[in-house]
Amino acid sequence: MKPAKFDYHRPTTVPEALSLLETAGFDGKIIAGGQSLVPIMNMRLSAPECLIDINGLNDLNFIEADDKTLRIGTLTRQSKVETSALVKEKCGLLSEAVPYIGHLQTRNRGTIGGSIVHADPSAELPLLLMTLNGSLKIASADETRVVQAEDFFLTYLTTDMMPTELLTEIQIPIWEGRIGCSFQEISRRHGDFALVAAACQLKLDDSDLISDVRLALGGVEAIPLLIEDVKDALCGEKLSPLLINKVTEIVETRVEPESDLHASAEYRTHLAKILTSRVLKQAYERAKG
Repeated sequence: MKPAKFDYHRPTTVPEALSLLETAGFDGKIIAGGQSLVPIMNMRLSAPECLIDINGLNDLNFIEADDKTLRIGTLTRQSKVETSALVKEKCGLLSEAVPYIGHLQTRNRGTIGGSIVHADPSAELPLLLMTLNGSLKIASADETRVVQAEDFFLTYLTTDMMPTELLTEIQIPIWEGRIGCSFQEISRRHGDFALVAAACQLKLDDSDLISDVRLALGGVEAIPLLIEDVKDALCGEKLSPLLINKVTEIVETRVEPESDLHASAEYRTHLAKILTSRVLKQAYERAKG
């Protein structure tokens, strides 16, 4: 099928793009990589009256960092993040997980912002943003605001963004010290959306005791699920099989996946426990090393 008729705009500045969004309202859609929007339009599941192509907004294509924060522009291609030495230095978890997104051709075209705003609960980037305690800078014609990842994802394919707003950058706090991270997922084929994915980042003190930890799961809820109870269970402790079992029991009580044609709810719960165990072990050993 082909998409319904639409008007096409290609702004060259952010203010111009925001003005077009303000005018279009609910009838307009942003397009950058087009990995999700184009198939949806071709199937007539969405029929916007106008497309606003932001590929000319070069100011939104960047990777920068200071001592505290890694900042990535919304238009930055996923492949650029994958190969960035700065990202690898400042946020190893992001470098490790991005190659799981689709295939190389997908990442060459797909943007960081597009995947996050699409908000698929099985996608890698929303899960990573939740795990890393990231925040999002969002602009409209009237104001600019910053939203924490935990407040940004509302439900399936739904975020805290109005039709007149544009995601301009993501901001990720940089952890210092003895840091370990791990990302793992199970999918039917490489490049498919994950049945379940898990991401963990933790910090150790000089005695190998866990001083901070964040663990999140994808594919088990309508949004990426941050397992907040894990911090109380692990902080001040050395990782052990007993503690891992305790965390997997917490995970089992927290996840509420749905069955679909790819996997049953019971299987997704089982995978959540297995992947939780794996990422905790790997992150802890990496931090020690």
